[in-house]
Amino acid sequence: QVQLVESGGGLVQPGGSLRLSCTASGRISSFNAMAWYRQAPGKQREWVAVTTSDYTNYADSVKGRFTISKDNAKNTVYLQMNSLKPEDTAVYYCNQGPIWGQGTLVTVSS
Repeated sequence: QVQLVESGGGLVQPGGSLRLSCTASGRISSFNAMAWYRQAPGKQREWVAVTTSDYTNYADSVKGRFTISKDNAKNTVYLQMNSLKPEDTAVYYCNQGPIWGQGTLVTVSS
């Protein structure tokens, strides 16, 4: 069974950037959708971005600031986050179908 492991979270100042990585222990099919979600303290988990072989899409709250990409050869999905805001603070999770990673914490604060 595929396992997903996220990395790249940390503390960043408002306006800064981070790149999250999600590496699968097994092979990622280029036809499978890969997504990022996030959960802020006291809030429900929300969808952030998705990528498939045909398209990418983003939540309105991150559109124009975040970029999702996939490297099939490395079995890795990335989330490049620019112009970060305090409201982006959350645990970010990688997702493929029923499989979830353990999450990586992103804190945006001065």
